[in-house]
Amino acid sequence: MYVYLSGVWYWLLLGAVCSYFLGCFNFAVLISNLKHKDIRSQGSGNPGTMNMSRTFGWKIGLINFLCDALKGIIPVMVGHLVFAGMFFALPAVPPQPVQAAAGVNVAVSDLARYLFGLCAVIGHVFPVTMKFKGGKGIATTLGVFTCGVTCEVGWFFALAFAFLVFIVLYIYAFEWGSMGSLIGVSGFTVWQGIIFFLRYQAQLSNGYAIALFMVLLAFNLITWIAHHKNLYRLMGGEEHRTSIKKMLHKNKDRA
Repeated sequence: MYVYLSGVWYWLLLGAVCSYFLGCFNFAVLISNLKHKDIRSQGSGNPGTMNMSRTFGWKIGLINFLCDALKGIIPVMVGHLVFAGMFFALPAVPPQPVQAAAGVNVAVSDLARYLFGLCAVIGHVFPVTMKFKGGKGIATTLGVFTCGVTCEVGWFFALAFAFLVFIVLYIYAFEWGSMGSLIGVSGFTVWQGIIFFLRYQAQLSNGYAIALFMVLLAFNLITWIAHHKNLYRLMGGEEHRTSIKKMLHKNKDRA
């Protein structure tokens, strides 16, 4: 089914807005309040998975990660399912039937699922409910990409899970949580970017194809900018260590 942007733009806008407000819901603040603390006044002050893990141990950190990842998974699945089977059509001059005018077969779901996921990440990083001071969006972004690549091919989930394990092992070995997180986001972006490049390589000058790559780039810009203080500290040798060993011991001490 071929559609013009004018026929779906309001649904894309509605999905983007809903995804943003879903992203605004911060599980770290909720969970820490249930623990009678405010995560924003603990450790690094960041209301996200890493600080939750350092403060409350890996079990609470894992719960927080899964909840934040779900904020990315839900918009991706909605975008994938709602727009399944639809393709953007370019207007032709002179006017022709839509099928003949369609000089490009960019899937609406390809753009929708990552646009919605990006808005969820923006909501997490810049939540209107918290005066635009949220987390750093890593868990939500990893949720977006894990679900996004799985929408391409089902068994890609196994590869995505293996890559997530690699990220955890990197953090375990080097204790640079922020760098491990950024490597994860960048790696998933390259993976999905290669898929889109191979799929649309004959149509890379098309606006819809360009929009796909711009959205993928935006994930990296937002997460890397959100980590700019971490990067400064890394270069200065002052970055907070993320010791998974200490997180494991913290849970043992509480058991």
